[in-house]
Amino acid sequence: MRLATPFQGISYMLDAVMGLKARTSTSISIYHYPKCSTCVKARRWLDAKGIHYDLVDIVTSPPTAEEIKAAIEISGLPLSRFFNTSGQSYRQGDFKTKLKSMSTEEAVAALAADGKLIKRPLVIASEFTLVGFKEPEWLEALPT
Repeated sequence: MRLATPFQGISYMLDAVMGLKARTSTSISIYHYPKCSTCVKARRWLDAKGIHYDLVDIVTSPPTAEEIKAAIEISGLPLSRFFNTSGQSYRQGDFKTKLKSMSTEEAVAALAADGKLIKRPLVIASEFTLVGFKEPEWLEALPT
């Protein structure tokens, strides 16, 4: 392609970069546990819809305390919804009792320290957070 002026080249490059940004502006991270059947079902659903996402192992790379706090704020859900109440870590740690007396900071720190405490899959994007896989909620939140 031959350009008449250098400015046309800059304009062309800016258009290309801006187009790329527009296509990738919503980064979606899916925190999952590979052996979790609900996580597998959610990933298959996303793949069938052609939705791009970053897959993160919730056990080896749990979200940070800051990411969890932001996810709670964006979601508008109570903190308790972020706990995997049927999981072994929850039961063995007696979180059913502990949560009643824990501060938000303590609860968030516990989630960040043990990914198996977190309800999964956990979807974190800049505009929304999803906890667990409920297709109607996912249809409403995700760009399909």
